[in-house]
Amino acid sequence: MLRARFIAGDESLGERFIAMINPIRYPGGGLDAARTREVRRIKARVENERMPRGADPTRHTKLGRGGLADVEWTVQLLQLQHAHEIEGLRTASTLDALTVLEEAGLAEAAEVASLTDAWLLATRVRNAGMLVRGKAVDEIPSSGRDLAAAARVLGYSAEQDPGEFLDDYRRVTRRAHSVVEHLFYQS
Repeated sequence: MLRARFIAGDESLGERFIAMINPIRYPGGGLDAARTREVRRIKARVENERMPRGADPTRHTKLGRGGLADVEWTVQLLQLQHAHEIEGLRTASTLDALTVLEEAGLAEAAEVASLTDAWLLATRVRNAGMLVRGKAVDEIPSSGRDLAAAARVLGYSAEQDPGEFLDDYRRVTRRAHSVVEHLFYQS
């Protein structure tokens, strides 16, 4: 529900729906410790059950360490905890919420930069994979022509070893995952 927003149809109905779900999205007083633990438990379960068998979590743009889901779970937990008192967190945009987390002092500038970099990179890499393979993909190829093609789409030259692209992706997402460990599990 944190991402719900009116986009089409009966505007009055959309406004009433948003007003109805706001107390769920932004609970008064934020989440208590029990609900926070439950969100953390659900994330762990999702990570265990949704990662495809044999997938490398350092190359999975959606469910991998420091990938899209890691960043989004972290932002959304902080929204559930603090949006009742920080109106700027009442947004469906991950990037806008990250900006507000820094402004509100809920995350350090370096943490926000790391999460933003990882989210943007994972999004770009996921899109590059779709261009290269012609279908939706969430895992970066480990080697070969598809890895080289994805690296080229992302601005790496043909002379560069495509492994540099993979190393860069892993470095950015490893940093972001460290921030997720701090903000998601210790906030």
